[in-house]
Amino acid sequence: MIAAFSVAPAVTDNPNGEMSEAVARAVRVVRESGLPHETTSMFTTIEGEWDEVMDVIKRATAAVEEVSPRVSLVIKADIRRGYTDMLHQKMDSLNQHFEGEAH
Repeated sequence: MIAAFSVAPAVTDNPNGEMSEAVARAVRVVRESGLPHETTSMFTTIEGEWDEVMDVIKRATAAVEEVSPRVSLVIKADIRRGYTDMLHQKMDSLNQHFEGEAH
């Protein structure tokens, strides 16, 4: 499965509302998991078996909970048994439609 998720503190002590330190705690959990992943400005996408992915998301959420009494979590999943490396394959399939076009 591939899961895109966003986890962030709903409450922060930072007067500017900055959340990056808390989000970094979650991303660290993902990076240390060893599962294929990508982080963008809005979501972290992770690929693996259901139990592996959900465990990482749960631990990433717990890491943010350690610094915030309220946490926001959004998850979108693509569950497709028997396929691997879809994190990259989906982009390769999309990019084929743009080959030969001027940028």
